[in-house]
Amino acid sequence: MSTETPTETLDVKGQNCPMPVVKTKGAFDGLAPGGTLEVVATDSGSMSDIKGWADSTDDAELVDQQEDTEDGEAVYKHYIRKTE
Repeated sequence: MSTETPTETLDVKGQNCPMPVVKTKGAFDGLAPGGTLEVVATDSGSMSDIKGWADSTDDAELVDQQEDTEDGEAVYKHYIRKTE
């Protein structure tokens, strides 16, 4: 469990590349500075895809990533803070 408290949560479970990143960008654009977006995905590629997107975005800070299991299925959680 992350120590980061999300401002908003985006559920992209069941969606595959590139949709988790596309929807993350859309939700992140509407986030107020200082806010944190939690993205919950089932696509294992989201771990590298969202990290790559955050690293290339000036106002995004990837605070944490986790792999959990829900109902026997791998779930990937990403916490991205908007810095500006």
